[in-house]
Amino acid sequence: MTERGADAALTRVAREEGGRLLALLADRLGDLDLAHDVLQEAYAKAAATWPARGLPDDPAAWVYVVARNAGIDRYRREAAAGRRVAAQARVLDTGVARDDAALPEGPAPRLIAEETEVGDEQLRLLLLCCHPALSRETQVVLTLRLAGGLTTQEIAAAFLVPEATVQQRIVRAKRKIRDARIPLVIPADLRERAAVLAAVLGLIFNEGYVAHSSTAGTLTRVELADQAIRLTAAAADALPDEPELAGLLALELFHRSREDARTDAGGALVRLADQDHARWDRVMVARGFAALGRALAARRLGPWQVQALIAAEHTRESTDWARIVRYHDLLLQMAPGPVARLSRAVALAEVDGPQAALAEISTIDGLDGYHLFHAARGDLLERTGDRAGAREAWERAAALATNPAEAGYARLRSDACGA
Repeated sequence: MTERGADAALTRVAREEGGRLLALLADRLGDLDLAHDVLQEAYAKAAATWPARGLPDDPAAWVYVVARNAGIDRYRREAAAGRRVAAQARVLDTGVARDDAALPEGPAPRLIAEETEVGDEQLRLLLLCCHPALSRETQVVLTLRLAGGLTTQEIAAAFLVPEATVQQRIVRAKRKIRDARIPLVIPADLRERAAVLAAVLGLIFNEGYVAHSSTAGTLTRVELADQAIRLTAAAADALPDEPELAGLLALELFHRSREDARTDAGGALVRLADQDHARWDRVMVARGFAALGRALAARRLGPWQVQALIAAEHTRESTDWARIVRYHDLLLQMAPGPVARLSRAVALAEVDGPQAALAEISTIDGLDGYHLFHAARGDLLERTGDRAGAREAWERAAALATNPAEAGYARLRSDACGA
């Protein structure tokens, strides 16, 4: 097997199965730090051996077994070292050496039977990372990195912060989990972790829905988006009294239903207004409405439910933009922020025209490094007839976009303004 083929296979395992593998190892070994270390060792061993020996039949299982064995070996070495120290202490105390075989084995890893369905383990890891002993930002970043399998680059792009900031938060969080001996168990009362869990699952889905570093040049990381939906559904079932989780599930299903219509035959981005509704997955839309109905029945409206209501409006034959603006007003009351204001301005353009939306956008600070901010400006300026300004905005959007499909779309719009 070529080195390039082996690298591609290993990258697939790390991206698509990394979160599950870490969850299984953490559950098996009972130590998150150790699980992370031995998983990295297994990746390194795979990179060294697969090109020469060929790809195993089940690459993910190969990585798991190698990592698990490395973890068990480390426990055994630590236990043996402890026995040697204890024996030496007795020699110094009594002058007589004793048989090591008679000494206790010391702490050992949890030896549990692996299950074919690893969703419970991954959900347990998500809940561990959402521990209230950690700050809110740290909980989200740690969960995205360890349980979600996102890279520091992808997390930094999601939060609009430098990669170094993300890395520092991850290191501090792992140290606190180790020093505070936070157990890898699902707590009896999950309600205090529901909000962070929803935020994390939403970010995992967002990275799958629009990948920030798609090496294949595709708009979507389908496997990651589907993993987020599966975990959100599991979380909603585990916490039936938390309607925001069901609201998030509805939002994810509405967005995911449009997958086949989001790009054309050549992989180019097709914006929502131009999509062929006949290509939407109506079964998934129906599942989204079922989840939304379950959430709304609790009569405790939250930001994820409002976002789901906005997405639901787009599934109808005729979009009621005035209603969508009102939903955005409600969302801004619940979760204010510059991105939420930008989304409202885009909707406002369909009600009051592009000039009103541009006036609104001009008051938003903190989004100069956000490609969708410049894409929105480009579209609005183009609609007002300012082609030069629109071209500049689209060029800026293309330069900032990390997803190839989004960058390509922005370049096309820029070229069209120049022509």
